[in-house]
Amino acid sequence: MYELAPGVYVETGFYNSNTGFMVTSEGVICFDTPMIPNEARAWRRTIDETSGGLPIRYVVITDHHRGHCLGSQWLSDTVIAHELAWKHMRNYGENFKQRVRDSFKKFPEIRAQFDVLRIVVPRITFQDRLTIVRGNRVVRVIHVKGHTPATSIIWLPKERVLFAGDIVWLDQHPFMTQANSAEWVEALKLIQRLDPKYIVPGHGPICSVQELDYLIDYLSFLRMRTKHLFDAGLTKQEVASLLTPEMRPWFPIPSKRSSKIESQIRSGISRVYDEFRRAREAEMAG
Repeated sequence: MYELAPGVYVETGFYNSNTGFMVTSEGVICFDTPMIPNEARAWRRTIDETSGGLPIRYVVITDHHRGHCLGSQWLSDTVIAHELAWKHMRNYGENFKQRVRDSFKKFPEIRAQFDVLRIVVPRITFQDRLTIVRGNRVVRVIHVKGHTPATSIIWLPKERVLFAGDIVWLDQHPFMTQANSAEWVEALKLIQRLDPKYIVPGHGPICSVQELDYLIDYLSFLRMRTKHLFDAGLTKQEVASLLTPEMRPWFPIPSKRSSKIESQIRSGISRVYDEFRRAREAEMAG
């Protein structure tokens, strides 16, 4: 665990995603949650020991994906998220829970931990920005979209620490299944303007604002090449087939995950293609 500023702690060693918390004079505010139940319970013990047993006032999640929200049941029932995240999470029923369990079929010791799974649906939502003030601490939650329509970042202006969620990927291809690449680039430029001292990505190592340039270049190249091929009249499938080999070398790909990552890249290309297709249709309709 790292203390990035007085009373601001981050853990990057959990199975699925990074998480953190801030200690205030009026309680603790958590940022995203560990996904694996045993890790979430251990994180709760760490929070209690570090804060001296102060109550956890809020859990702020950066989006509705399971890696960020499932640990809330061991932290607090007062979850804060964007309104669109709430709309997704209120429908997380038995089918969703079973998919979570099934994703760990190869790891029965982890799968068994999800036998009892309670979804904590956000109680507080917002549309654009939300400011939390506790004691002398200020937390700003900003809706940026990009990774998903519901994605937000968490900005601690006094401490200059920013929890970026899945807007920032440093060491692997970004997951773009629900993405809008134009919004994503704008979100990264917003983070650059905020100029945080530390950025906590949704996954991977803590970084600085300078390290965002590579991801901006990745997304900009993807947009440029997709638009060029789209304007040339190629189909979505043709663009994905041509462009996937160009995108693969941008980030290292473990051999065991090669086919999965390639499918992920193709999905991202398809999303960008659809952005330009919708723009063309809107232009023609206007």
